[in-house]
Amino acid sequence: MSMMLGAPEVLTFGQNFIRSFGGRRVIDVGTYTGASALAWALAVPDDGEVFTFDIDHTNYKKFGVPIISKCEKTFKKIRAIEGSALDGLDKLIADGQSGTFDFAFIDADKVNYSNYYDRAVTLLRKGGVIFVDNSLWNGSVCDPARRTEPSTVAIHQANDKIFKDDRTYSALINLGDGTHIAFKK
Repeated sequence: MSMMLGAPEVLTFGQNFIRSFGGRRVIDVGTYTGASALAWALAVPDDGEVFTFDIDHTNYKKFGVPIISKCEKTFKKIRAIEGSALDGLDKLIADGQSGTFDFAFIDADKVNYSNYYDRAVTLLRKGGVIFVDNSLWNGSVCDPARRTEPSTVAIHQANDKIFKDDRTYSALINLGDGTHIAFKK
């Protein structure tokens, strides 16, 4: 399942965005092994925070924690939240965290991409950046004849939503398996 890890070029590009604007607080939707959470934790300053969400942290605990925890300074920046990411994001909003995050990375269950995006926009500050991974989905979203599987339909709908959203500026770039980047106005 290594293909489920974030593409190194996407993670490096995201790190550079975070560093370039002094990002301190990050949302990471889709922990898996923690590779993306680690990338963001390395990019934020010592007082930075990465909130990483996944329905199941088995792979994070098995593969990520033993490696990441070797560097306490980096490990302490990561807040792993197990359970529904939508519920976790809604809790952050209910707790008054809207407008306090700098960067969001979305790479989880594709059918909820639009929902994750909406919550991320709410949680980001003005000028914050969202990366939506797998936005080209191996080219499937570009071909109407291949848009039959629920994940493909959902990614296409999320891309369309982001493109038309007047709360952000966006660009869909051919980085990794497609990265839709949205900049909050």
